Amino acid sequence: MTIEQLRERVRGPVITSADPGYDQARVVYNAMIDLHPQAVVRCANAGDVAAVADFARDNAVDLAVRGGGHSVPGFGTCEGGVVADLSGMRGVRVDAERRTARAEGGATWGDFNAATHAYGLATTGGIISTTGIGGLTLGGGIGYLARGLGLSCDNLVSADVVLASGEIVVADELRNPDLLWALRGGGGNFGAVTSFEYRLSPVSEIYGGPIFFDLEHAAQVLRGFRDLIAEAPEQLGAFPAFQIAPPLPFIPEQRHGVAHIAVVTCWAGPAEDGPAAVAPLRDLAPVVAEHVGPMPYPALNSAFDALVPPGLQHYWKANFATELTDDMIAAHVQHGPRVPVVNSTVHIYPIDGACHRVAADETAFAYRDANFATVIAGMWPDPADNEANIEWVRDYYAATAPHSEEGGYVNFMAADDQGRVKANYRQNYDRLAEIKRRYDPDNLFHLNQNIIP
Repeated sequence: MTIEQLRERVRGPVITSADPGYDQARVVYNAMIDLHPQAVVRCANAGDVAAVADFARDNAVDLAVRGGGHSVPGFGTCEGGVVADLSGMRGVRVDAERRTARAEGGATWGDFNAATHAYGLATTGGIISTTGIGGLTLGGGIGYLARGLGLSCDNLVSADVVLASGEIVVADELRNPDLLWALRGGGGNFGAVTSFEYRLSPVSEIYGGPIFFDLEHAAQVLRGFRDLIAEAPEQLGAFPAFQIAPPLPFIPEQRHGVAHIAVVTCWAGPAEDGPAAVAPLRDLAPVVAEHVGPMPYPALNSAFDALVPPGLQHYWKANFATELTDDMIAAHVQHGPRVPVVNSTVHIYPIDGACHRVAADETAFAYRDANFATVIAGMWPDPADNEANIEWVRDYYAATAPHSEEGGYVNFMAADDQGRVKANYRQNYDRLAEIKRRYDPDNLFHLNQNIIP
C-alpha cells in the first residue's frame, strides 16, 4: 500500500513531511522525543485505524498508536513508520440507566468526566485530566477513586479492538474474553483499542484538595499516612507527594518555590462525612497551606493540569511496594526534598481496598498484594537540565528499589525499562505472551512495554 492508497482508504487526513502541519502532527507530550514518522494519520473511526495497521504491516514499518499522547517513553510516535493518531476520536456516550459509558480511544479523562459528571457518575481515572483514557486503562489505571472503585481496568466492561490483521473485534466476557483479560493491564500489546466501555458508579461532589506541610515533618507525615490509610474507609483516596509549592493564592507567598511534603486528599463518600474523613490527614503535622473543601470530582481531576503542560522534558521511574517501611520512608525523605522544579513530583498512591478484591490472575495487572505504587515523575522545561534531572530520578529510584517489589506500574515506566516487563506482570507474563502470539504473532504492536510473542 502506498501513501496515496492509504489516503484513499481513510476518512481522516494523512499528514506527511510534504504536508502543512507535519511538525505539529508529529509532536508528542514528552519534548524529549523528537521523531519523524513517515505519516501521521488523524483517524476518524475504527476503519481508519484498521487501514493504518494494514499499511504498517504490508510495508513492514513501525506502527505507533496515539491516544491521549501522554506516553513518557514516546510510544505515540516513531521514526520512519506510521502513526495512528486517535486524538480526534473523543466521543463519550453515557447510558445512565445501565451505569455505563462508552468512550472513543482518543478521549481524555477530561472528556470522559465532563460527560459522566452530568449524570452524577464516574469511574476511576487518573490524576491529570489531559491523560488519555486508553493508555491509562490498558496499563491498569490508578487514580483518586481506585481504593473505592478499583482500577480503571477493573471497570472495563468491553472494548472494540483493531487487531494486527486489520480485523476489528469486540472483547468482552463472552466474545474474545482472553483478549479482554489481557487488555485489563497488559498495555497496548494486543491491538489498537478504538472504544472502551466502562462501568460507572455514583460519584459527583467530592471533599478534598492538597494539604502542604514543611519538609522537616516529611518522615512524620509519611509514617502517619501509612498507618492511617491502612484503616481508612475505601472512599478516601489520598496520597502523599513531594512538591515545590506553585505560586497559588492559598499558599503564603514566602513559600512559593519551596519544596514541601503534601497530602492530596479525595473523599468520595457522603458529603457530610468529608471533613471528618480528611481531618486525621490534616492533623499529621502543622499545616503550611491547604485548599480543601467540597468540589465536583472533575475539578480535582484537573486541578494539577497546569503543572504539566505539553512540551516538558519527561523521565520517570516507578515501583510497587507491599509496605511503606521505615527504611523506604528514609529513602523518600533523603531524595524527595531534592525535587528539582515545580513540574516534577513524587507521588505514593495507595492501591489497597477494592484493588485487592480482584485476584492476581483475574486481570493482567498482577500486583494485587501491593499496597502502594510510587512514581518518581521527572518533568522540567529546559533540555539543558536533562542530565542532572535524570540523575535525580535514577538515584531516587535506586534508593527505593531495595525496599520495593521487583516490578512496577507499566504506565509509569521509561523507555529504558523494557528489561522489567516480565517482573511487571509476574505470574501473568506467560499467559500474556500466549495471548500475544494468538492476536499479534509478528509483534506489529511493539511500541509499548513490550510482551514478546
